[in-house]
Formats: sequence, structure tokens, C-alpha cells
Amino acid sequence: MSLASIVFRDAPGASDATRVRVRAAAERIGYRPDSRARWLRRAQSGLIGVVFNVRQQFHAGLVEGLYQAAETMPDIDLALAAVYPGRDDARAAEGLLRERCEALIMIGPFIPTGRIARLAQEVPVVVVARALRAPSVDRVRVDDRRGCALAVDHLVSLGHTRIAHVDGGDAPGAAERRRGYLQRMRAHGLEEFADVIGGGATAHDGAVAGRVLLQREPRPTAVAVFNDLAAIGLMNWLGFHGVRAPEAVSITGFDDTAEAAGATVPLTSVSQELELMTSTALTRAVDRARGRCEPGEVVIEPRLVVRDSCAPYSGSGD
Repeated sequence: MSLASIVFRDAPGASDATRVRVRAAAERIGYRPDSRARWLRRAQSGLIGVVFNVRQQFHAGLVEGLYQAAETMPDIDLALAAVYPGRDDARAAEGLLRERCEALIMIGPFIPTGRIARLAQEVPVVVVARALRAPSVDRVRVDDRRGCALAVDHLVSLGHTRIAHVDGGDAPGAAERRRGYLQRMRAHGLEEFADVIGGGATAHDGAVAGRVLLQREPRPTAVAVFNDLAAIGLMNWLGFHGVRAPEAVSITGFDDTAEAAGATVPLTSVSQELELMTSTALTRAVDRARGRCEPGEVVIEPRLVVRDSCAPYSGSGD
């Protein structure tokens, strides 16, 4: 065993004076102990892999939350793998498996359920922010239907009846939010006014939906949008064309991101309770890796965060 190893592991075998000299020398040359090498000598690596999409701001918030949760677990560290055009969730996950991760946390993966289930045969997998039917995979997600229902209920309480929904296309959670919107419109007796506008997860998708919305006759007076990015894109595009929120149209988002709070008109949004979601996901990943629990699903109750982008119906959309 090297002297440096003895010193940095605080193991017996070196005097106090020697420890001081070794640490001083290490400081001069910029040496830092390789914690990953230490993990490799253990049966458990202490690494939890995280697959996330670099183009999704909500994913960035989840990654930050996972790091904050990991701060409470001294033997656990995170290894990240990014998803971007040309590199899907499966390829990102494969790289993490080569790093000897004990478990994988996959944020809103786009790949088919079958591919996720095959990964779960190699290592415990926790999927965050996506509903799927795979008994071998842990799922931690918000109740998407309930979240969209909260947005519709809020807009109805403000007197709106012509409430449209800009959906998320094929993004994870989009189908459940669309169902939640339609179910709640029916529950309020507003089925005849239900209007689903094709959208997506980006600000550009929101702007494209804005063009469609302006062609509606009569125009919706309120819009529940799939996520915050698309909602901000919609709000900015409409505002540029003279239809401003909340005077002419009320708009809600979903995710309660920093962008929602910091928008030119602060955006009413559905919170996915990020702190609870990330702490739950990391705890599930560690417990599954250590054999302390079986796969299961945790569904988190959403919460509506009311800001300035919604106002009582005034008849301005007639």
C-alpha cells in the first residue's frame, strides 16, 4: 500500500509529521485522490448513472435536484450521460453501464418501454417523469392528468370557457396531460369548446401553435400548454402579434421551471414538486441497487403555482 493511499484514506501506518508532509506535497502538485479508483476496489461502486436530455430545461432542474439529494448520501456520487440529437437514451445508458454504475436514473426517456426493460435486466432502472408499463422498472412521476386538470380548473374559476390545450406531441407525459385536459373539460360541461392544438416541448413549438391559435374563430381566451418552454414561446409569439397575456389570453404552463417565474409575464405553472421527485428517485435507485426493495411506482401529487399570466375572463377574446 502506497504512503499516499495511507494518508488520504486516514489509515494506520504513517506518523502525524509524515501525513502533514504528504498532504503539503500533494497540494503543491495539485494531486487529488481518485475516488472512482477507490470505488472500483469495492463490491459497490457508489455510482448512480443519470441519463438526461441536454435540450430540456426541466431535465437540468432535475439533475440539480439529484445532486442536492446526493449531498445527503456520503457514499453516493452521480455519473451523467447526455441525450442529444443523434445520441438516444439507450446509447447514453450503455456508457454509464461501462462506468460500473449500480443503478440508472433515466429522466423522461423517449426510447420504447421494451428497451428500458432490457436495460433493467442488467441494472436497476428508475424512470423519472414518464408513465410506462414495465413491472421490472421503477417509476417516479407526477400525476400528469391531475396536473392538467388543475390548470383547467383554475382557468374555469376565472370565467373562461373557450380553453385550448397545446399538447406535447410525442413527448413523455403528453398523452396523459392531453387526457387530463379533455376529461376536465367534459367534467365542467365544456366539451364543445375543447380544442387540442398540436405542439411539442420547445419554445418554437409554442410559437407554431400560436399561429394556429390566431386562426381560430372564435379565438380561445385561455390556453393550458404542455410545458413552460412551449407556453413561453406561445406567449411571446402572441404578444409580438398584439395578443398579450393576461389581458387578451390567459396562459398556463407545466413544470414550474425558473424560466416560468422569470418570464416577462410570470407564468402560472403546474409544479412537479421537483425536490420530492428527485429525492425519491435517488433513494429508490440506491435501495434497488442494494437489494432493499422491489420495483414499484411512486406518483407525486402536482401543485398549481399561480402567477401573472392568467386573469379573469373579460370578453376581449370575442
